[in-house]
Amino acid sequence: MSRILKGAAAALGLLAAAEAGGTAYFYRRTMKRYNAKTERTMKMSGVDWEKYFPVMHERSGWMMEQPHEDVWITSHDGLKLHGTYFEGDGGNKAVICFHGYTSKGLNDYGSLSWYYLKHGFRMLLIDERAHGESEGTYIGFGTMDRIDGMKWIEWMTDKIGEDAQILLHGNSMGGATVCMMSGLKLPEQVKGIVSDCAFTSAKDVFTHVLHSMYHLPAFPMIQIADRLNKRNAGYGLDECSAAREVRKAKVPILFIHGEKDVFVPCWMCEEIYKNCASPKTKLIVKDAGHGESYYKDTEGYEAALDSFIGGIMK
Repeated sequence: MSRILKGAAAALGLLAAAEAGGTAYFYRRTMKRYNAKTERTMKMSGVDWEKYFPVMHERSGWMMEQPHEDVWITSHDGLKLHGTYFEGDGGNKAVICFHGYTSKGLNDYGSLSWYYLKHGFRMLLIDERAHGESEGTYIGFGTMDRIDGMKWIEWMTDKIGEDAQILLHGNSMGGATVCMMSGLKLPEQVKGIVSDCAFTSAKDVFTHVLHSMYHLPAFPMIQIADRLNKRNAGYGLDECSAAREVRKAKVPILFIHGEKDVFVPCWMCEEIYKNCASPKTKLIVKDAGHGESYYKDTEGYEAALDSFIGGIMK
């Protein structure tokens, strides 16, 4: 019996060590800058992006020909954060754009710049912490980025003046960020939010990825990763949830999601939409995968923006 108990204890020890090792590996690949790779994220999205490269390159090239400048702010915890500012026609309408996981502002909004700049908007394409030219070691997953976003709103208001009309537009992780920002006390200059393919929380999306793509149980990996992140990055994986924060929303929100999103499933959009307390509208794009909605149905996407913006801005 003693030998059996020792054997069982040894087996449990090995299992625990394997779980801890697996969690550490997953955590490093997911949460730490430079280990989280853009190519891996694009592959996990399940979208054939190559077919959209011609229009992406054309519109991004046009965007970079427009007058623009690098701008910088300092986060509440001392990080130097970067954005790219396009003054456009110099009116009082502006959009602040929040990119997706492992991307950066100039990458995610090269195509949508065609819409916003031609509709008289100034644009601010930010690099979220631990992305692009912004500082940071650990990715914020919306929880930290929502606080940084408030500083970017302040920057834009100072740039335009008190009569600024500001729209927040977020994609994927950026979509979760702007939904989380809706629960904060937004300045009166923020007139609305566009959330494209947002996840409900970091915990939910990690659980989904572990189940659907790695075929692993979430327990105890998520719980271990949560403790690691609280220690290293200063926030828990379920500390802030887009689905909870929108219950406090005051500004109108347009929700957009791809019907066939395998990375951030469409039920997350439905959950956030259901909980949203402010005026809301929704566009589910048929046959679109993660982050693909604008390319799958450009006309429908822009029509939704026209209608939404027309109802909140003069």
